[in-house]
Amino acid sequence: MAQTLEVLEHHDPTGEEIVYRYPQQGSAEIKLGAQLVVHEAQEAVLYRDGKALDVFGPGRHTLSTQNIPLLTKLLALPFGGTSPFRVAVVFVNKRTFVDQKWGTREPVVFRDSDLGMVRLRAFGTYAYRIKDCQLFVNTVVGSQGLFETGRLQDFYRDIIVSRLNDLLGETLKTIFDLPRHYDELGAAAKARVTEDFGKYGVDLSDFYINSITPPDEVQQKMDERAAMGAVGDMTTYMQFKAAQAIQDAAKGGGGEGGAAGAGMGLGLGAGFGAMMPGMIANAMQQAQQGGAGPGAAAAAGARRAAGGGGFCSECGQAVPVGAKFCPGCGRPQAPSGCASCGQPVPEGAKFCPGCGAKQG
Repeated sequence: MAQTLEVLEHHDPTGEEIVYRYPQQGSAEIKLGAQLVVHEAQEAVLYRDGKALDVFGPGRHTLSTQNIPLLTKLLALPFGGTSPFRVAVVFVNKRTFVDQKWGTREPVVFRDSDLGMVRLRAFGTYAYRIKDCQLFVNTVVGSQGLFETGRLQDFYRDIIVSRLNDLLGETLKTIFDLPRHYDELGAAAKARVTEDFGKYGVDLSDFYINSITPPDEVQQKMDERAAMGAVGDMTTYMQFKAAQAIQDAAKGGGGEGGAAGAGMGLGLGAGFGAMMPGMIANAMQQAQQGGAGPGAAAAAGARRAAGGGGFCSECGQAVPVGAKFCPGCGRPQAPSGCASCGQPVPEGAKFCPGCGAKQG
């Protein structure tokens, strides 16, 4: 009686299968001379009598078992018609499984040197392939008939997050340094996770950290801090805003709005007047340190004012001692000191109390 040779092969229609077992449950009687076809990016592990005997690479292989075709029925009689020599073939997908996602389920607490305790979320991708088929099947798959990538996602994600937590605590001081450390963190995390993958016969091909972010409210505070940094010197900024507010109030015009603007201008003017001594001192200090540009010019005017002069009541320009007109707007100025020595002269005095020079 003729016997038909069996052909064993498997195609993965989904692209997500890691392991496919034939038969799906238990084992089967495979005849002598059965053909095993293993496709590229596949390996097949042959089990006989419950033990892994060999691993077959891509190609066509002829299987030799203890199931002799002409004697199969005779050998099976004492076992109720079932051969005692059982065989199973496990097909393992050797391709690289790319674009595998990982991320934190819950925010991770991180002690930041600048912000204090911060909760962080991290996300990324990785790629892996089965390196040792027999080890992977024996340690992870077991006797399951079908094993897909989804079965490993949670397991690998927990491993990655655990290793990343340790790495952040050991190497990072503040999340403000994260942008320049992504590559280093990714390489260090891959080095630590590779060993965890390897003990199951899996090779971690690539590992990337896409983002590590704090909660939205913390990001908002970071944006505010960046805005403050863009302002620069806060004292100078406040002086500028005060002067701008005075100018806007002066343009308010008449009527109720104008009265309100005048009141606001009066209040801001008083505050600006209180800040004026500090502004003069700062300007003089900058000039003494060799400052250039507008700051030096302001410092020169401040020195002239501090030397006995004053400021024009119309435009605020510094007026030198003894000047009769403002150099900025031409407004007539009341005498503020002796033209010879700069000594303050009381109103109505005809001679300088300092040098005796005639006034008037």
